[in-house]
Amino acid sequence: MPADAYGPGHAFLARDELLAFDEIETIARAAVSLGVDKLRLTGGEPLLRPGLDELVERLAKIEGVRDLALTTNGSLLARRAHALARAGLRRVTVSLDALDPLTFARMSGAGARLGDVLDGIAAARDAGLGPLKINMVVRRGANDACIEAMARHFHGSGAALRFIEYMDVGSCNRWSRAEVVSGAEIVRRVDAVLPLEPVGGTRGEVATRYRYRDGGGEIGVITSVTKPFCGDCVRGRLAADGAFYTCLFATSGHELRPLVRGGANADAIAERLAAIWGDRADRYSELRASLPVVAGKVEMSRVGG
Repeated sequence: MPADAYGPGHAFLARDELLAFDEIETIARAAVSLGVDKLRLTGGEPLLRPGLDELVERLAKIEGVRDLALTTNGSLLARRAHALARAGLRRVTVSLDALDPLTFARMSGAGARLGDVLDGIAAARDAGLGPLKINMVVRRGANDACIEAMARHFHGSGAALRFIEYMDVGSCNRWSRAEVVSGAEIVRRVDAVLPLEPVGGTRGEVATRYRYRDGGGEIGVITSVTKPFCGDCVRGRLAADGAFYTCLFATSGHELRPLVRGGANADAIAERLAAIWGDRADRYSELRASLPVVAGKVEMSRVGG
């Protein structure tokens, strides 16, 4: 979260504006009743939420949930990984944009320590939270020189490295198309040092997958900018305050907090979710090139990836 936008004077949400765990569970149960079988806890930084183990345990017990994952910056993961695994967490994705300490510090902000993230990755592996994924957002002029080093580091590690094209989520990152490194370029560069071959995917997967020809694992490339996949998107996002977003690039969400706090049961919430999803027509990534600059898009720190 950029310090210039979220500095000491920023007014964060009051505690009573956040969904309680039982409210999150109610909405999750409603979504599962509609066929959702994958739940992911993301952020912001989910490991900052007190009592997260309890929420994981609640969600893991919902019949029909076959995959419960967490995306984290990894800085607090070393001390939490085993407890989360015991609570029922299945997998972890760690955001890591560079292994070079200076580049990491520049991209991650004050207070972030590379050693803590690497310790968190090791702890997640030790706790059996896998398959483990590492997300690297590639930004030209910032960390694109680290592509090959990241591939070499995680080659043979059992962790799948996923390269993500730099996206215009929100406005705090001051996105520029010139800073996007295409997925095609990333694949060419990795292939030049560690030969790759494509892996077939399934509908709804956001990453195009490649495996190393020597058996050293695989990488994924997420190409929301150069090869959008709006037509295959199956992800809805529930923010901490109860707003439900049907697109990562949305400018507004659908408020579920009044519904759940008004006493609505899971059936009523499921009916609302079905109506929202049935009406969605999100195609921002497909239309990006022809659209004027869109103001007020939701920030990544609010809805996760």
